[in-house]
Amino acid sequence: MSHNFSLRGFALGLFSVWLVSLSAAACDISASVKVATNDDIKRFFAAENKAVVTFIGYSGAGYEDGAAMLQEAEGILDGLDASSTIVNIGATAEGIGAVYELAKGRGFTTTGIVSTQAREYGAELSPCVDHVFYVEDASWGGFMKGSDRLSPTSAAMVENSDVLIGIGGGEVGRDELMAARRSGKDVRFIPADMNHQRAREKASRKELPEPTDFAGAASELFRGRAD
Repeated sequence: MSHNFSLRGFALGLFSVWLVSLSAAACDISASVKVATNDDIKRFFAAENKAVVTFIGYSGAGYEDGAAMLQEAEGILDGLDASSTIVNIGATAEGIGAVYELAKGRGFTTTGIVSTQAREYGAELSPCVDHVFYVEDASWGGFMKGSDRLSPTSAAMVENSDVLIGIGGGEVGRDELMAARRSGKDVRFIPADMNHQRAREKASRKELPEPTDFAGAASELFRGRAD
């Protein structure tokens, strides 16, 4: 059992390395990277005059089936017009960030909205994102502690999106999708498991019980619904 588990983890690791290498080879972008307020971001999108479709999902937690996630994203992108749509994600390369490479391959302008925490901790930006907006934020996103008010990063993500598509997702994604749904945005959700091995390792580091549910916090919003 442990031998098979290790082989699967190794294969997933190779898949992740292949994705990053493919993205780097496919994208030759000199990205515009700046610290921006929500108003700055709103002005940028207003000038572009395109619909903004935002993908939300796991980042560092990864996907148990990365190929299936990309297949879902491909189906969505194939139904969009690259000349009138911007694909927005969270700027970083991991997890849902792999969708950037697909979007660039189809001719979409790509943007990323991300907390300054990512810069502080050296998170790798996707090589396939055209415009990156760092938002000054003491958190990574989601609702501010003890409230239902979004952090600056998540507020910018939700307010500047016309459509939000969740493919799995953790607590931050759950909060953004919840807020978007409350505000009447077009919200869609596709269930997807986080990477099981990473989830087990995270629980072990925190001395927590081994997880048995890998569906992610965002799935809580949509269980029993046909979204």
